[in-house]
Amino acid sequence: MGIFAPLVMQVDADRLLAHIETILDRGVSVETVMVDLLAPAARLLGEYWDDDRCDFVDVTMGLWRLQEVVHEIAGRMPSIRTDPGDRHRALFASLQGDHHSFGTIVLDEVFRHGSWLTDRINDAETPVLLDAATADWFDIIGLTISCDCHIAGLASIIAALRGVSRNPRVCIMVGGAIFNADPDLATKVGADGTASDAKLALKLAGDLLRESAWGTTACN
Repeated sequence: MGIFAPLVMQVDADRLLAHIETILDRGVSVETVMVDLLAPAARLLGEYWDDDRCDFVDVTMGLWRLQEVVHEIAGRMPSIRTDPGDRHRALFASLQGDHHSFGTIVLDEVFRHGSWLTDRINDAETPVLLDAATADWFDIIGLTISCDCHIAGLASIIAALRGVSRNPRVCIMVGGAIFNADPDLATKVGADGTASDAKLALKLAGDLLRESAWGTTACN
């Protein structure tokens, strides 16, 4: 990873994709490449920027190249076929001012190929996020946070989302480096859970929906 992240800032998207192709040709799955290589590289670029180890242009171009690679290889992921009526829906958002939104892109692709219907909002202002939750039914709302500055107001945003959601039993997940370092923080801000990567988030979402369905059945 220490070698790959700088490479992302040094070569163009075509050369980066060619490098990824050699990894895929060795039998590594697209999901593994996205979750275990591209997403950690994006987080590392964010750390470089936060630590003033590289400038805004380098990080922006690097993240753009990673996004191009994701969009190019995502279509090769095998999709789980389900009845259209059985498909769940998720909304993923990075909060306003949080420029490290690559995680939501990977989440979107992993869930979509897990047969979920997905929507994504980057740099989401709170009113826009609340409007989205009001307008459409979502089984899961996932918020990615990479900056400590968002934690202070996160509990109120989550409470507001629950208050306006068309789904009264909506499950809210949070993710990002701050929750990876302290998973208990998810409970403190009122979320239903957190996961350290997109594959675990997909599993957690399924678990949360099963728990919600069981709770509804128990109440009836």
